[in-house]
Amino acid sequence: MAKSSIIYTCTECSHQAPKWEGRCQQCESWGTLMEGEKMAPTQRDKKIAAHARSPKEFTSVLASLSKSIATATGIEELDRVLGGGIVDGALILLTGEPGIGKSTLTLQIANALSQQSKKILYISGEESEEQISLRGQRLNLQLQNLHILAEQNLESVIATAEQEKPELLIIDSIQVMSSGALPGGGGGTSQVRFCTEQLLEFAKPRNIPVLIIGHVTKDGNLAGPRVLEHLVDTVLYFEGSRSHELRMLRPVKNRFGSTQEVGIFAMDSKGLQPIDNVQDFFLKDRHAGQIGTCLVATMEGSRPIIVEVQALTNKTAFGYPKRTTSGFDLNRLNLLMAVLERHCGVRLSEQDVYINVVSGYRMNDPGADLGICMAVLSSYYKKALQSDYVACGEIGLSGEIRKPKTWKQIERELKKLRLVSDKKGTNLQKLMEEYFR
Repeated sequence: MAKSSIIYTCTECSHQAPKWEGRCQQCESWGTLMEGEKMAPTQRDKKIAAHARSPKEFTSVLASLSKSIATATGIEELDRVLGGGIVDGALILLTGEPGIGKSTLTLQIANALSQQSKKILYISGEESEEQISLRGQRLNLQLQNLHILAEQNLESVIATAEQEKPELLIIDSIQVMSSGALPGGGGGTSQVRFCTEQLLEFAKPRNIPVLIIGHVTKDGNLAGPRVLEHLVDTVLYFEGSRSHELRMLRPVKNRFGSTQEVGIFAMDSKGLQPIDNVQDFFLKDRHAGQIGTCLVATMEGSRPIIVEVQALTNKTAFGYPKRTTSGFDLNRLNLLMAVLERHCGVRLSEQDVYINVVSGYRMNDPGADLGICMAVLSSYYKKALQSDYVACGEIGLSGEIRKPKTWKQIERELKKLRLVSDKKGTNLQKLMEEYFR
């Protein structure tokens, strides 16, 4: 009988090696090879029986489809992100930091679908049935057609789903699920991958959508092998700060819709509330006419958002000026400060600069550059901008201002809100002289 050997598996890409190496040969990640289970060498000359199958023609598949294979949940912000609703047979992976609201959102999805007489099976490996029921009661949810099971064994989960035939299967979470077919407990690289593959094989032939909750690492990335993201159809990241009520649902992969749309929610005592009027939410506590503030127009998916940026400049007490940001990229701020000093003659090398985006919002749009610069200049020259002024534009290294490609959508939103944006020039220096000198 062949002697068993120990294999080492990369936690990032699932590459396997016969011996430990400091660097994975496939994904080139350092320190990711972990000792795996003992495996017997396979016989390379073993023949596997193969049977030819008849492929389906594309047009015939389309003709056999119903008019709509996606079920709208009724939660508008979630349906926007998913591309219209939950598609039959889809595997959806929802991940985010602990306490951000993943389980709350999952229960609200179950509640919305149960009101449509959909049968939901909720598998929890981290909470008991009583704990889930108490959370649903606290959120004042009806959950009439929700069936709860506390289970961590994958075979039991699939057998139960076969028996119950739910219209949505929820797994909370994939990191605690384990199969008796593999050694080791839940959370291991091989266990997470195998469990997801088995759920995929179960869901696709039966057209049962599966919502999987996943954990994140300390770096904010999805825990488990990288192949996990390739197996599922949709990957949703739930973002936000537990100190703010704002929550953002971002798709990083979506086979049934766009990855540019973003769902915006507010967390309160009744759970996650979709934000219908985004501008009122971000501008409700704004104090117009303050020094060091500027309204900024940015795009989230197909809709423009107006947010307030605050800047504070203060003469540094040390030889090296301090730069601090909240909701904006620090490296991008350093670049903009260099442009202001070089092309506008502003002595920011002697100033500490602090940037804050209100309401816990995080800006990733390059079109927010101009708003950051205008807020910094307002604080530096101690002169407030007009209350209805909105900045929008990307700043180049030569000081030019470039309007974003989505300018027409932003302009329509500004007219609706009776706000104005500058059209006096495309140069940052000229704009500074117009407003601050």
